[in-house]
Amino acid sequence: MASDLSPRSGRRLGTLLTAILLCAIAAALAFTGRDDDRQTYILATATTGGTYYPVGVALATLTKQVLEPDYGLSLAAISSAGSEENVRLMRDGEAKFSILQGVYGAWAWQAEGRLSGAPPFEGLRSIAVLWPSVEHFVIRSRYANTGTFADIENLAGRRFSIGARYSGAEGSARHIFEALGIDPERSFVLAYQGYGASAEAFQNQMIDGMNIPAGAPVGAVTRVLAATRGDAVILEFTEEQLAAVNASYEDLWGFYELAPNLYPYQERTVRTIAQPNFLAVTADVPDEHVYLIVRTIYENLSFLHAFHAATRSMTLDGALDGLPVPLHPGALRFYRERGLDIPPRLVPPGEPL
Repeated sequence: MASDLSPRSGRRLGTLLTAILLCAIAAALAFTGRDDDRQTYILATATTGGTYYPVGVALATLTKQVLEPDYGLSLAAISSAGSEENVRLMRDGEAKFSILQGVYGAWAWQAEGRLSGAPPFEGLRSIAVLWPSVEHFVIRSRYANTGTFADIENLAGRRFSIGARYSGAEGSARHIFEALGIDPERSFVLAYQGYGASAEAFQNQMIDGMNIPAGAPVGAVTRVLAATRGDAVILEFTEEQLAAVNASYEDLWGFYELAPNLYPYQERTVRTIAQPNFLAVTADVPDEHVYLIVRTIYENLSFLHAFHAATRSMTLDGALDGLPVPLHPGALRFYRERGLDIPPRLVPPGEPL
């Protein structure tokens, strides 16, 4: 079919091209104007096989849907090694937001534990408790004589995955081991693997134990218990063991019950322990941005609850329970507007009590 190249059609084409060009220029100028006001903050999470990453993706998705259209404000979730690396990323200015285990918040704020080599992180602030980080110490059934954490000593000389290097999993495991008188370097052949890699190694007989601190249920544990058809046990904690773990930080960990059949081949309640995971931010993020983010979270809890089961424990009433560092002023403003009683230890420096 021949093309219409008459002078009249050529003029129409020229007019059309001019209109398209003008529209494109206008759109580009408008986009540039909006882009100047946009702010996307990095949210550091953890490895993809645990709970931090999918919850971080849920938070990022929520901000993109609710805040970006009207305010140009959003979060972008990235995978990381976990809490220890997240503290470093925040100190170095590479991430303004992160998800942290409670114990890492306490360590960073007070320059203690695995973070004792650095000065106190005075620019660290908290936003909200997200969900409990449930300790899943999983070993092969043949080594579980009592079903309690004491059975971990039956793995002496065997391979145990303690978590990715510099991860929250590694840090919390070392704290628990040391509190209960166990030197992991002397006791086990250590593997440093993330959750997904640990699950695969367990299935392939490459390790005999692993620790997975995450919101329950966690996919890596489900995979292991399903694939081994019951040849794996989640260890319980006794009152005495919990007291020893909490000796340095009163009530940071508490008992947590895994309901029967939460995991494959788990036919009875398992009483383990858990500490809070919380959303952290650096103090230099504008108050209004933090206020909008925390407001969006609590006005859209149903979205988060549908995204990941771990977030179903999130409530406004429990938003401050166990937070280890002061609130960001933007979060403080939101909670005061909602009538929450703010403990003095959570009021940020320079703010009225």
